[in-house]
Amino acid sequence: MSEPLEVVVGKMLRERKLTLTLAESCTGGLIGHRITDVPGSSEYFMGGIVAYSYEAKEKLLGVRHATLYDYGAVSAETAIEMARGVRRTLGADIGLSVTGIAGPGGGLPDKPVGLVYISLSTRNFERTERFVWNKDRSGNKWDSSEAALRMLEEYFENA
Repeated sequence: MSEPLEVVVGKMLRERKLTLTLAESCTGGLIGHRITDVPGSSEYFMGGIVAYSYEAKEKLLGVRHATLYDYGAVSAETAIEMARGVRRTLGADIGLSVTGIAGPGGGLPDKPVGLVYISLSTRNFERTERFVWNKDRSGNKWDSSEAALRMLEEYFENA
């Protein structure tokens, strides 16, 4: 059986002597929980911010007011500003963010339940991906955490 992604990315972070921060919305701290379940994660994990409201995204992560009102909290634009903001706020090498609609309610025709944006930000690289999960709330949160950790793994594999 292969190792969980939080173990794999932890080894990659440790080997490269890089630090990670998280900005989580719809996952509510699940990614941070997974990262900190790995013994020794304090070597590379600086911390995370769970920013659920517009106000928290603005005040804690520096997401621009105009971004939230023009594109919404669940958007590629907000996701990348969250990743940049948490990286700068906590002074890490890598910022990883997740924002979405976990469900079961809250969906709109153009933003369905299960829609999630995940962004990764470093000083020299940025990436944002869009996903639409089709599970219950817990399943959507889990799939989002897996996709975020996989994005980090792919970043290292392609760097």
